This record gives sequence, C-alpha cells and structure tokens, in this order.
Amino acid sequence: MSTTPTTLALDAGTTGLEGPVTIEDLRIKDLGPCLLPSPVATHLGETALHFVGTADKVLVSDNLSSLKGFNGALDQMPALEMAGPRNKIFFDPRTVRCGIVTSGGLCPGLNNVVRGIVMELSQAYGVKHIVGFRYGYQGLISRYGHDPVVLTPESVAFIHQEGGTVLGSSRGAQDPAELVDNLQAMGIDILFVIGGDGSTLGAMTLTAEIAKRKERISVIGIPKTIDNDLHFIDRSFGFESAFSAAVEVLRAAHVEARGAHNGIGLVKLMGRHSGVLACHAALASADVDLVLVPEVPMVFDGKHGIYRYIEKLLDRNGNALIVVAEGAGQDLIDDPKSVGATDKSGNKKLKDVGVFVRDAINQHFATQGREITLKYIDPSYAIRSVPATPADSVFCWHLARNAVHAAMAGNTEMLIGSWHGRFVHVPMPLATRGSKQVDTSGDLWMSVIEATGQPRSFY
Repeated sequence: MSTTPTTLALDAGTTGLEGPVTIEDLRIKDLGPCLLPSPVATHLGETALHFVGTADKVLVSDNLSSLKGFNGALDQMPALEMAGPRNKIFFDPRTVRCGIVTSGGLCPGLNNVVRGIVMELSQAYGVKHIVGFRYGYQGLISRYGHDPVVLTPESVAFIHQEGGTVLGSSRGAQDPAELVDNLQAMGIDILFVIGGDGSTLGAMTLTAEIAKRKERISVIGIPKTIDNDLHFIDRSFGFESAFSAAVEVLRAAHVEARGAHNGIGLVKLMGRHSGVLACHAALASADVDLVLVPEVPMVFDGKHGIYRYIEKLLDRNGNALIVVAEGAGQDLIDDPKSVGATDKSGNKKLKDVGVFVRDAINQHFATQGREITLKYIDPSYAIRSVPATPADSVFCWHLARNAVHAAMAGNTEMLIGSWHGRFVHVPMPLATRGSKQVDTSGDLWMSVIEATGQPRSFY
C-alpha cells in the first residue's frame, strides 16, 4: 500500500529554504470563526463579487517532479492559502479600530502601501477608525511621545507621490508587553506592520504576547525588503523601484569608466545576505562586467581571481563596470571596530566592502605599474528613498488590499506575499526561517554569468 507524504523538502531552486515544509507550517492562525457578512460587495456596488475561500490554495512547488508520490491526495500537498476577500468576516467594520506602523529602513512604496490600506479599509469595508503610529514600534508606546496620526482617505490621497514614509520609521525592538498594553489602552483590534525581517520578528513577539493574554488582536505584515530576501515571497514591494534606480547609477558609472583610459566604475548596492538586487540591477543595466555577491566567495589573486579578470577586461575593452553587494567579502575585511557590533535591530554591522574593493583594486594596479582611473559610487540611501515605479505602485495596492481582507477575516501572524504569480497568506515563522539567497546553481546566477562573462567562481 502506498503512503502519502505529509512533508515536502523544497530544493534551493524553489525557495532557498532548507529542510521539509509541513502542512502545519503553512497553516494560518486566526482569532476565531467569521460570522459577519462581508460588506465589500455592497460598498463597491457589485453583486457578483468573487470571494476567495480558505480552501483555495497555491501549491508551494509548481514543479511536477517535486509532487510525485502524493498519489492524487490534493489535501496533502503543501500549499499556501490564497489571499482575497472572504464572504464572512471576523471584525465588525462599524466598530473595528485599526493601526498602521512602518518600521526599519526606508523603501520605495511605503507610502503606497499605507495609502492602499487606508483606502481599502475605508472604501471597501466602511471602517472609520484608522490611525498611523509614528516612528516605528516606538510610536505604539505612549512614553515616547509620538502621538498617533488619524488617517483618512483625504489625508493619504497624495502621499504615494513621495518617497519615504509619512509615518516615519525607526529600528530597534520594543518590549512586547508594553506594546500590547498600549494597543489595549487604545482599543486597537488590527495592527498592520509594514517592515522587513526584523520588523516581522518583532511582530511575532507581539502576537505571542497577545495570545498569552488571550486577546483578539490581529497582526498582519506587509513584507518590505529591498534585498528581496524573505522566503515564500517571489518579490517584495520596492524591489523593482530600487533596482530601477540602481540602473541609472550604473549608467552614470559606466559613462565615467568609458571616459577614461583603463577606467573602472565601481558601484556598491544593498544586499546584506543576498545579492538578488545586485544581480537584477546588473541584468537590467546590461553593461556590467562583474557582479560580486555574498553567496560567492571573493578571491582576488590567482588564475581565475578578480584581479586577473579585471586585467582581461581592461585589455579587451579599455574599461570595466563592477557591482558589489554590501554583504560580499565580509570575511576578507580587517576592521576591529566592527567585531561584535550590531545595529538597533540586532543585525551585525557590515564592514564597508565598497571601500575595501576600491582600495584593493587601486593598490593592485599601482604595484603592477598600470595606471587606472577608478570611480566609486555608493548610492544606497538615494536608491531606497525614491518614489515607487508605476509597476511597484500597482503591486503595493494589491498587497495592501489583500492585507485588509486577511485582517478583517481575523487572520493573524501572517504576511501577504506573491507566490507563483498569485497573492497568498504566508505564516510569519515560515517567512523568517533564515534569509533567501542567490542560488549559485540556479537560473538567476547563471543569467548573470552569461550576461557578464565573469567566472562562475574565482577559485
């Protein structure tokens, strides 16, 4: 008799997540049964609105080979719950009180998501009580003195035209007990957290405290990471805007490199643990000759080393354009001040790989007696502060409206993500199980190798 497996081991090419993923891992938490009819169709003037049921799911893996062995047992195939409006909801729109917080570093599209949440709550559900908490999780605690801002469709009407966040942001963890004390005091029923992995981990400590007190407060996350390094998230908002802005910087660096004999343009881009942004920017630019990412060890000397490859580029083209992700080569940099240092979010402080690579290349060619002109550009803060591109704006809207649908249905401790082109509910613990990285045997890295001509590795 054949048996039906209850786990699916995902390979790195699918999600980059090691180990099996069980059906239980994919289960979405909720606050209780949905008993109230949804007002969405009424408010939108539609009588034939398609509601999404919890049985509608998106398979974790869309590779047929990975699903062999399930023998037609559809209910045993690991799948993510599909996002969308439910015909029954948990919270009463007439009395529900909602809060929005933006946390962590800036990212294109933050204002778009804030606006989208407010508009969907107001126009689709008729919610009247919406506040924005200022300067991240600090804004949820009264002793910091950051008064909440009342959010209305009128107050957020034009904020999507600007970069940054009108609510402000901050880094650093806060006491979950104190956070819940303040949420209870304000009567907040739903909290929308717009942030990255650190913010999501903070939201998980918050939901644990809420559950401990047996309160019914929904916490819904909208993932924000320019690095695009969260699991089960095909794409995070702001990512496309960021690498689009990076392409303009690469264009300028390429012009500088071509304008000098033996000219080298060097650009440092974001990517603490993942080189996804650097890879996409390089591919979109189509002018980059060398991409250095955290996933591939940097080796400068040797037959296939970085120095030798740059020499070949200068011999052949007379110039070179290099992109380095901020997390690359950390093991090579000797910086005693950074040992054990962390930022307010608890992240290990990175050593400046851009300056390190710049100085290493200059020193190498100086010892070779070969004159070069190297222009180094670090545009990180300029990139993350730009307004969202039109495509990102549309994406932000879909994330926001689906976050509202999930929250009104009483779901909690989950993110809204895009998976295989569909919007889905992703449990926070699953999304934060490590960081998604570039698969060096996968299609993205192979595309970079083919586009730049660089060695697959430098050994």
